[in-house]
Amino acid sequence: MSEHPIISPRKLIEVALPLDAINAAAAKEKSIRHGHPSTLHLWWARRPLAAARAVLFAQLVNDPASLWEAQNPGQKPNAQQRGAFTKRRRELFDLITDLVQWKNTTDEDVLKPAREAIRQSWREVCQLNRNHPRAAELFNPDRLPAFHDPFAGGGAIPLEAQRLGLEAWASDLNPVAVLINKAMIEIPPRFANRPPVHPDWLKTSPGEKVLRAWTGAQGLAEDVRYYGNWMREQARQRIGHLYPPVEITPDLARNRPDLQPLIGQKLTVIAWLWARTVASPNPAFYHVHVPLASTFILSSKEGKEAYVHPVIEGDSYRFEIRTGKPPAAAEDGTKLSRGANFRCLVSNAAIEPKYIKEQGFSKRMGARLMAIVAEGAKGRIYLPPCAEAESVCAQSTPTWKPDLALPNDPRNFWTLNYGLTCYGDLFTSRQLVTLSTSSDLVSEAREQVLQQAIRAGMKEGARLDSEGADALAYSEAVAVYLAFAVDKSIDRNTSLCAWESKMDRMRGTFGRQALPMVWDYVETNPFSGAGGDLEGTVWSVWEVLENFVVPVSPGMASQSDAQGQSHSLGKLVSTDPPYYDNIGYADLSDFFYVWLRRGLESVFPRLLATIATPKREELVATPYRHGSKEAAEAFFLEGMINAMTRVCAQSHPAFPVTIYYAFKQSETDGEGTTSNSGWHTFLGAVIESGFAIDGTWPMRSELATRSIGRGTNALASSIVLVCRKRGADASTISRREFLRELNLVLPVALDEMTRGAGEDRSPVAPVDLSQAIIGPGMAVFSKYAAVLEADGTPMTVRTALQLINRYLAGDDFDADTQFCLQWFEEHGWNEGPFGSANTLAQSKGTSVDGVRDAGVIESGGGRVRLLKWSEYPTEWDPRSDTRTPVWEGLHQLIRTLRTTGDEQAGPLLAAMGSKADAIRQLAYRLYTLCERGGRAEDARAYNELITGWTAIETAAARVPGSTSNFQDLPGMS
Repeated sequence: MSEHPIISPRKLIEVALPLDAINAAAAKEKSIRHGHPSTLHLWWARRPLAAARAVLFAQLVNDPASLWEAQNPGQKPNAQQRGAFTKRRRELFDLITDLVQWKNTTDEDVLKPAREAIRQSWREVCQLNRNHPRAAELFNPDRLPAFHDPFAGGGAIPLEAQRLGLEAWASDLNPVAVLINKAMIEIPPRFANRPPVHPDWLKTSPGEKVLRAWTGAQGLAEDVRYYGNWMREQARQRIGHLYPPVEITPDLARNRPDLQPLIGQKLTVIAWLWARTVASPNPAFYHVHVPLASTFILSSKEGKEAYVHPVIEGDSYRFEIRTGKPPAAAEDGTKLSRGANFRCLVSNAAIEPKYIKEQGFSKRMGARLMAIVAEGAKGRIYLPPCAEAESVCAQSTPTWKPDLALPNDPRNFWTLNYGLTCYGDLFTSRQLVTLSTSSDLVSEAREQVLQQAIRAGMKEGARLDSEGADALAYSEAVAVYLAFAVDKSIDRNTSLCAWESKMDRMRGTFGRQALPMVWDYVETNPFSGAGGDLEGTVWSVWEVLENFVVPVSPGMASQSDAQGQSHSLGKLVSTDPPYYDNIGYADLSDFFYVWLRRGLESVFPRLLATIATPKREELVATPYRHGSKEAAEAFFLEGMINAMTRVCAQSHPAFPVTIYYAFKQSETDGEGTTSNSGWHTFLGAVIESGFAIDGTWPMRSELATRSIGRGTNALASSIVLVCRKRGADASTISRREFLRELNLVLPVALDEMTRGAGEDRSPVAPVDLSQAIIGPGMAVFSKYAAVLEADGTPMTVRTALQLINRYLAGDDFDADTQFCLQWFEEHGWNEGPFGSANTLAQSKGTSVDGVRDAGVIESGGGRVRLLKWSEYPTEWDPRSDTRTPVWEGLHQLIRTLRTTGDEQAGPLLAAMGSKADAIRQLAYRLYTLCERGGRAEDARAYNELITGWTAIETAAARVPGSTSNFQDLPGMS
């Protein structure tokens, strides 16, 4: 191989990306639910389709300048040729900008040019390597390389690879993930462009059939809809009596003027609201089971307020429903403080966590109905509990429940402390009856589809699991989506669902990536048309399939351990592996697996053979599973090295590999992305596997309205690593040599990132800079076999990241600005003693009086403080100012931008001439300080300046007499 190197032009992702457009589309996509492929089945921490699509496209398409260099080795392009590269890169950026828009997901007018650009790039690579000894094996211009994701998870990346025209392979250790990928990339192409087989369609007249075209997965979608509705109707007939309407009796309507007109009517119940109960800890009332209610508020909507009012009657109590503004005490129910701390409703005695746990483990925890939510003509109606409702629920007798034990993971599974120790314990008896009935109906529907498909003219054929494409396989395919619809309803049919009083609705089980304890829970009516109704979940599955773009290229999903897989051989690889200890995928997915196995075990006997999802090999650093944090980290590191080594050795040599890493918010606090062990361990595993890091791209793939993002400048939620195989002849260098190379590479890279390099590249926002700079820094570090410290030991990834991160903290400013910068770092906008300021000023080569005369501090009475931008004088002209620190120029620019906009900020920037670069660099520096120090509002001001920098420069360029090379100003250091 060394005698015949592969000629591989750098791909677009190794040079430049329209990052703002990708991030904006990815964030917007998070709010799209109807028809989005992610709604087929819940999976945790999926990457947005927009990000996956953009990354794959840029990973496949040649950068224009790099292609020219590969075609013309040893030559330098002239100005005209460089202009052509810029023009073509802009065209590719425009294509990506269109490609990532959700509205264009199924638009062939956008997808076709993207696929053609990919094919053209591949033909160019094949032409360059036409004389390679392995050309026939690796470089067939008529066939694109296939794609593989060894950690396929929720299937976003394989789906987008298939959408872009590649044959897609997906593998995962987790059988739930494998089923999701089969439903995304394997099943739809196999049954594409076929009509449905349900009876109503077969009865349709020949003339009507001719007029109806079934394209893509529409026929499959129609059968899923039809048989899903059949399942719901069958379930209603069998268990509908367990969900009776509520009759408005005079008793229920007492003291409720709003209910008086409804007396005698029967209303559909939306939900029953229950509170868990324990025996009172007060010995005098031990015979009374009292509620553990975290709130008594039912609706906090203005004008529709309603709440539960407990009425104490001796040693018993009952619940009334009252409307209007609730008393303050109703907000906390019987809860005293955070956690399992309550009070006894009848005696007011404290109910401590230890006591509640004892009650739970002794199986003495019960439940009491607090309220009934019914559907009225103008919205929700809240009713008090009635004996009939509790009696009907008590009649439910399940014949089966999942007895798989819950994991003893105290971080994410909290119900074990209270006696709910197996998955079956998370459901009420009535919910178990309903879900078992629905699950059993999947098998019955599958048999009906089989018979109908044979009547429609199909032969029985092979099974779906044996690559069948006839009647038997089709019936099993429909069953997969019906099982998904049941699984989706399970999320809203547990005793861990809570009522959201602000929205008048139920919240599903997985409000977060954990199973926390819920004290007052909601039991939904699965026949009411509200959340948890099979009708709605079937419809959401139908929406996805109905709008599915079914590609010509096939897909294949299989169960495989990433550490031993061989599917990556000769394929393009992009993957989203587990993130250290962020999410326990296997433990969480068992919640769904136990039900999927019940409905689909006969369809996939090998895939669903085990009673639980595989745990031992799962690459997650879970301390409870490995005995300690250190053992968990060692397991993760070894396993990730093994997995990445497989990818490095097998992936197609003409393409880089892209790997996603998602940060928890806690990992980006404090010292930034260089400070957490998960990131270090992951990055170290990638490098040790034989990869060199060629670039890093911050992907902001979370909604700005998420809880951790409100009021903050939240960091990008994930990084995409661009990797190439490190050369076999890679050498070692010393720490000094490493620093010397960083000194050459990082200033140039930082300038390009903050300025933007030409018309085809935009500046990196300050919020993303600390992650983006990792790319060029780690490119230096990882291209060597090792960087050796003074004692001969290899430098760690943590140390390398710290050295790289220093370049965001450069202080190459005038003396006054250096004083202000360090004072701000220590005191912010607060006052400090004059003595400290005087000492600092002298160390920086200035004086307190001089800095005060420059107009950036206030000094008097033995105290010193920095002026905020809002305190700077409005009638300021830098051309007449004899002492203008960069600090002053920056904050005057922020004042002008915030009060008058970029049209006025532009002339001010023009007047400051050559200070522009220093101002921009200082804004980045201060943003980093503020973000790490939790000063969100200050950070926002600096971020706004940088994100608006291009517009300000454009306005500056329009000033008569201005040039790109401004003259130095008086007082410039």
